[in-house]
Amino acid sequence: MKIAFMGTPDFSVPILAALLAAGHEVVAVYSQPPRPAGRGHKEQLTPVHAFAASKGIEVRTPKSLKSPEDQQAFRDLNLDMAVVAAYGLILPKAILEAPRLGCLNVHASLLPRWRGAAPIQRAILAGDTETGVTIMLMDVGLDTGDMLLTEQVAITPATNASMLHDQLSEIGARMIVDALARYPELDHVKQPEDGVTYAAKLSKDEGRLDWTRSASELDYQIRGLTPWPGVWCDLNGERLKVLEAVLAPGAGEPGLALDDALTVACGQGALKLTRVQRAGKGPMATEDLLRGFAIPKGTRLG
Repeated sequence: MKIAFMGTPDFSVPILAALLAAGHEVVAVYSQPPRPAGRGHKEQLTPVHAFAASKGIEVRTPKSLKSPEDQQAFRDLNLDMAVVAAYGLILPKAILEAPRLGCLNVHASLLPRWRGAAPIQRAILAGDTETGVTIMLMDVGLDTGDMLLTEQVAITPATNASMLHDQLSEIGARMIVDALARYPELDHVKQPEDGVTYAAKLSKDEGRLDWTRSASELDYQIRGLTPWPGVWCDLNGERLKVLEAVLAPGAGEPGLALDDALTVACGQGALKLTRVQRAGKGPMATEDLLRGFAIPKGTRLG
């Protein structure tokens, strides 16, 4: 098919690569504009932009798609289909209706659960035991279109957002190629009214640990918000980032270290912090940290 691809972050790159490998003609790629990043605040291309440019594909980076000029430029591509994966811009009706067969979205949840911006992280934060990928025919609503294909993935006690991100990206890449190959024969299934939830955009404020919550909830938080925005607590006036933890036996006043190995009491149960990062230092196993930086039993974590 003659396709435009619309995507921005790392999640989208394997999906674009799979379309190219399957022989589709990707005539243009749409991605978010370059933004300042790093210490030098130098403008940096999005992962999709950089990948597409390396393949010699035209990349367009409009700040929105509301202007008549941008909409006409999209229509002029004379597309069979547009494929959207974590693009980050709302597509107006004029854009959705421009391709001959419409616009397909690769969405990282089992719709209608977790419509919106951060479905991967929200599924873990909520303690869901499964998620997946939905290939959807887009309409003007927020992830409300007809479903064409779905595939489930288990969320285990070891699953974190980084692992799940990569897994769903690879699954989505395979599924979109299948969807395009079989598009005329696929059933269009309306999303059910029951079970709708919204995956709000993540904020840095969500990373602070509140030890009065249960150990299970804090475990979800650590696994769901690593690597971004990251999870942290105060330790003797210093910010300690918590990268990994496991549920542990024990009880006590929330935030109190129950032993010399950094097992911390929660509102219900306890967490043993197994991988951490001090400010200005690299990530390390907790046992390595404690060799040169004692955190004795009875220490209070803020």
